[in-house]
Amino acid sequence: MNTPRPAANAVLGRRTLLGGALGVVGLGAAALVGCAPAKPKFVASDDDAQAAVTVKVVDNAYEPAEVSIAPGQAVRWEFIGPDQHDVIQSDGEFASKLQREGSYTHRFAKAGDYAYLCSIHPEMKGVVHVKAA
Repeated sequence: MNTPRPAANAVLGRRTLLGGALGVVGLGAAALVGCAPAKPKFVASDDDAQAAVTVKVVDNAYEPAEVSIAPGQAVRWEFIGPDQHDVIQSDGEFASKLQREGSYTHRFAKAGDYAYLCSIHPEMKGVVHVKAA
């Protein structure tokens, strides 16, 4: 007994449709990647600076998330825990490497508010308020 075969046009149509859909998805993904903000270049830690404040980087949070210091003072971030994190300021004033342990220190020369986040956990946010006396 012969089983009916799908028409060649029907098979070709499904393949063309599937290929076209995958192509659109691929282009959309490429566009999203192209729109992602670039991570600022790594800025070396000011390890010789005496920290006025220490912020713990643990459990997908900065503790405390907001700190205040005077111009010329430094903040030290201590990385604790199993996950990698960094501290990235969007204009590149400071940018640590991704790390699980150790510390990163940055000395702030000028007054201002310096918002930062973790490049791979953008829900992690913090602010350093640098206020002249």
